[in-house]
Amino acid sequence: MSGTHEETFTALRTQLQEAATAFADGPDALEGILLGIVDDVDRAVREPLEIFPVCHHSPASALAMARRLREKQPKVVYLELCEDMAPLLTELRNCRLPVAVQAFATDIDGFPADWSPLSVVAPITEASAEYQAIAYALDTPGVELVLVDRSSDHVFQWDARSGPAPEADDPDAPPAEEEAALHGDAVGVEIGDLRPRFAELEQHLLRHGRVRHWSEWWHQYVELPLGDSDHDTYRQVMLLIGSLFRRLAPGDPRRVRVDEDRERHMWTRMREHLTATGTDPADCLYVCGAFHAASRVAEFGVHGSGTFEIGPRTATKWQHGLIPSSHAAIEAQFGLAAGSVSIAATVWAKNLKRTRVRPYRLAGQAGTKKPRKTAAVPAPVADPPPADRLTGFLRQPPVIDRLDEAELLGWSVEIVRAARRAGYLASTADAIAVFETSILLAGMRDRAKPTPYDFQDAAVTCIEKDTVPGRRDVRRLVEIMMGGDRVGQVGYDALPPLARDVHDRLAPLNLKLQQRGVQRALLDIVGRPELQPCSDVLWMLRYLMPHGAARPIMGERRLGERPIQESWDLALGTHQRALIELGYEGVSVEQVLEQRLRRTAYGPQATAATVLEAVEDATLYLRSRRLADELGTRALEVLATERSVDGAPEVLRRVRRLLAYYRTSEPALPPWIESFVKTGYAHYCTLLPTAFGDDEATVGQVAAMLGFLFSMESLALSLGCDRTQLELAVAQSHPREASKTALLWAGQVQLGRLSRADLRTRCEDLLGNPLVVPAYPRYLSGFLHALEPVPQLADFVVEAVSTAFGRLPDPVLLPWLPTLISTLRSGGTELAPLLIREAGRIFPGRLAALDEWIPPWRAEPTPARPKRRPDGGRGVALLAAHPATCDAVAELLECDEPWQQADPRRGGVALLDSHPATATALEALLAGL
Repeated sequence: MSGTHEETFTALRTQLQEAATAFADGPDALEGILLGIVDDVDRAVREPLEIFPVCHHSPASALAMARRLREKQPKVVYLELCEDMAPLLTELRNCRLPVAVQAFATDIDGFPADWSPLSVVAPITEASAEYQAIAYALDTPGVELVLVDRSSDHVFQWDARSGPAPEADDPDAPPAEEEAALHGDAVGVEIGDLRPRFAELEQHLLRHGRVRHWSEWWHQYVELPLGDSDHDTYRQVMLLIGSLFRRLAPGDPRRVRVDEDRERHMWTRMREHLTATGTDPADCLYVCGAFHAASRVAEFGVHGSGTFEIGPRTATKWQHGLIPSSHAAIEAQFGLAAGSVSIAATVWAKNLKRTRVRPYRLAGQAGTKKPRKTAAVPAPVADPPPADRLTGFLRQPPVIDRLDEAELLGWSVEIVRAARRAGYLASTADAIAVFETSILLAGMRDRAKPTPYDFQDAAVTCIEKDTVPGRRDVRRLVEIMMGGDRVGQVGYDALPPLARDVHDRLAPLNLKLQQRGVQRALLDIVGRPELQPCSDVLWMLRYLMPHGAARPIMGERRLGERPIQESWDLALGTHQRALIELGYEGVSVEQVLEQRLRRTAYGPQATAATVLEAVEDATLYLRSRRLADELGTRALEVLATERSVDGAPEVLRRVRRLLAYYRTSEPALPPWIESFVKTGYAHYCTLLPTAFGDDEATVGQVAAMLGFLFSMESLALSLGCDRTQLELAVAQSHPREASKTALLWAGQVQLGRLSRADLRTRCEDLLGNPLVVPAYPRYLSGFLHALEPVPQLADFVVEAVSTAFGRLPDPVLLPWLPTLISTLRSGGTELAPLLIREAGRIFPGRLAALDEWIPPWRAEPTPARPKRRPDGGRGVALLAAHPATCDAVAELLECDEPWQQADPRRGGVALLDSHPATATALEALLAGL
């Protein structure tokens, strides 16, 4: 038999050698490539362990695989797939294809931290040879399925991700839609990948094949010819293509090393399995990509001479699961043309109907029919020695398919109907034009039967005009008509525990949560208290999942408030991948949320503001006092180490909210927040002089510091802080910028070091100085920011702004208005209401009263009443008539001297002689009543 093998490709070698001598300047280079390809094919064909080369998601490969499995009935199937994904394959029967097998890791050890999270996916469709092999092995008794490719951990060990992933040059690449992002930025395991890595070769094939992209070339020159070929022809042609692409690939050392290491790994695993089980290689089938089938490594074959040592895995903790996939996601990840996978699915269905080949499907597979009971399959007969089928295949003329006018006419009518629904002004004449143009384009491209790609080009030419009236263009409409973008779904039983727990806890909503699309959920929490846990889960999902998965329409979560009614838009079926990946991080949403909050609080980029946000989120969503106290202690540690004031505004807002919440809901403040206020008081007092003089510190940040110091002053002093520290910090502050100067003046007013009269005088001096007038709007900006720490100055700010509008010239005032508006917008939630309320109190309420209105700061002061002496006024007589009242006041003031004396002419009031002002004030008060 060995002599027969040696003579199998002798004729082909002779013909290729003659061709190389005739068409090349020298026979060495071209002859070496052509004869090397034949040697690769011969070597793979003669291997005792049958190698079955495939192409990724190729209907021809799937059809040939189904045929071969029924003929050979192998006992062991070796599959090119990550070896650690084997336990997941049995869960495919609980899913609706296409889905992807995923390995996911967030807790990484042995890789750079910026790589996290790590993700590897292997998409699987029904029209793929890999699924046929998996379904056969899992549903056939006595058959073993062995995954032999490198593990997910070795994927990242060998692919060092030294640079960004190459972008496809295909102009027809699929759009970055939601379905195209189902795989995220995961590293795809290219099972059966078969595409030229030599760009010039691909362009040459496309140009001479008169096609636009690689998917169309493969469909025309490989899929259609191999659709009806026998097993030997299929194997040899696929091996030929794989060897050609391999020998013409550019010599990237890193890529070559990874490819060869994968091949060494796979052959090493297969030999180990054969040795351990004693299986006859003739009873095995090795399914791999055609690129790897034509391997030249020393470990190739059952009798390979090389030895390959498989390195250990890192300590990274990998999680495995199934995620939904789609045709668009597969096309985007592997650089295929838009719609190519959908067209492949259509071709697969047609091939099954035409050839009557019965494919393998997993029992209970969602979306498939129940398999029929068939008679027992006879024992496989030994295959005859393979003959040379390449010579005949390469010599045969192109297959001339008869024009199926009924099919083409149906396509033309359907695309016009779809175009009209999409807003195009298409008619019956356009259907006729599409029909004739499809035939014309196919003839120009040397084919009698138009392919779906010819039809797509014809439809775009005849129907699409200058603009697209709707969301979809004609090219996209053709893709939908040819099968559309099928999106897979992971069944409930195949979901991780967290995802199943979410579905169980949201069951009272009575929604089809696995269904794609947006669903509205109405929660009447007061009327149905059992929906409160559903609300809690939805708010946690909103925090953890991407935008749109759980979106509140009505209702909000705030500290200290209880929900009454809520309305949600849910799209958990659309974002099923994100929900599954949450299951890799924990067994419940509470656990995942707690882990993320801790990760945020203890991360290297954590600030006091972000940690306080984590404290608030822990209180809002988890209602965990334990976690809130732990994160609050962490916020205290982070605040003590900060040397900038960038987060001061956010720190102030969050501390105020937390203080208000604890004061109303807790009997006493938590110890951590008391320590936070005490430490923050000293911290900001220390940084205040530097912040006033630092040009990089904004006036809003400095105002927030003062707001913290003034609003927390009473609590800080009660905890043992010294007010002198604040006074010294303000005294040591010497700002150079106008807005900060105004802010400092406001702080001095709050501390009592500057009176309002003096502040008004300083402002009048600024307006009276021509050199300072252009800078006066910046002083006003400082006063506006001063409302944060000193809200009592609201009336003065209204006065200052009104005076500025009245006295500043337009060339100075108008350029300043944008600054005023931006200042109010940035702090509008707190500053604008104060100004509006104060202005409403000061200004007249009617337009007619504005002409006679005089601002209170310009009104003449009311003369003071003359003080009456107690000895001659009504106050003495009044108090003398009511001695009990005077006795009580004397006791309250701890005055032990007698207030009645012996001289009746003076009324006997010694106390009133000592305190005349008190008697006058009391008299005025009683007179007003």
